[in-house]
Amino acid sequence: MTDQEEQSLKEAKRKEKRAAEEIEQIARDQTRRKAYLAREQALEEDQKERKTKRMEKRAAEDIKQSARDQARRNDTFTREQAIAKAQEARKLKAKKQTQE
Repeated sequence: MTDQEEQSLKEAKRKEKRAAEEIEQIARDQTRRKAYLAREQALEEDQKERKTKRMEKRAAEDIKQSARDQARRNDTFTREQAIAKAQEARKLKAKKQTQE
């Protein structure tokens, strides 16, 4: 075998090796990309679940707060009515006393 043939053979082997390494690199990159996308998707799903739970919790809290507010308004209204009745009773009593 001549020197040129040996060099040509070595070059062919280097090209094959380089091609095989490129294929392996591409496969590693694809695997890495798939793993990254899977992690991203898992994070997105987790965030969606957390957001849903927060919204459900907020809705429940809003309902409770609305009920508390309504109870407070009813209590205030009842007290105001009692005060108004008491004032009216005092006025009637004072009017009766002045008439006597």
